[in-house]
Amino acid sequence: MSVILNNRYRIIRTLGSGGFGDTFLSEDTHMPSARKCVVKQLKPSTNDPKVWQIIQDRFQREAAILEVLGKANHQIPELYAYFTENDKFFSGMRAGGGGRE
Repeated sequence: MSVILNNRYRIIRTLGSGGFGDTFLSEDTHMPSARKCVVKQLKPSTNDPKVWQIIQDRFQREAAILEVLGKANHQIPELYAYFTENDKFFSGMRAGGGGRE
């Protein structure tokens, strides 16, 4: 059984894993082309509500910055989505980085 995140992104395989999270190659099941994208997962390791709120605020701020920069600079991947699921933070972006035409 395949993993689907945010009822949208089907995980194809893990691209990398580290202390702060994981990166996956995924396909967008809401697009007719099933476009490939990268989903990055941040796994905060805290139970402190104040720290959790700071992480959530910074994650949201980073997503907003990536959305703007990804549209303005073709070397930065375009942000498709950001969401939380099971107390983990995710961002979905164009696979392969920049290079849009």
